[in-house]
Amino acid sequence: MEGIVSNYRGSRRTQHTSEMVIKVIGLEKKEDAAKLKGKKVIWKSPAGKELSGIVKKAHGNSGAILAKFEIGLPGQAIGKRVEIK
Repeated sequence: MEGIVSNYRGSRRTQHTSEMVIKVIGLEKKEDAAKLKGKKVIWKSPAGKELSGIVKKAHGNSGAILAKFEIGLPGQAIGKRVEIK
C-alpha cells in the first residue's frame, strides 16, 4: 500500500517534525484509515537511506493517517511517496 506525505503535524505555534500526515492512496474514509494503526511506514531518501515510522492514528475524515518516525523526515519528503506495510 502506498501513500503521499502531506505535511508535518502542526498546531498553531509548533511544528512536530517527527510526525507526518500521510494521505493513503485508495482510502476515502476515516474508518478505513483507522485499520492501518500499528503498520510500518517506510520513506526512501534519494541517497537510498530508509527512514521508518509507525502509523499512530487516523487523521481527519478523508482517509489520512498520522505517522511517527524515529528520526524526523526532511522537508524534501513532503509530496513524495511512502510505503505502508
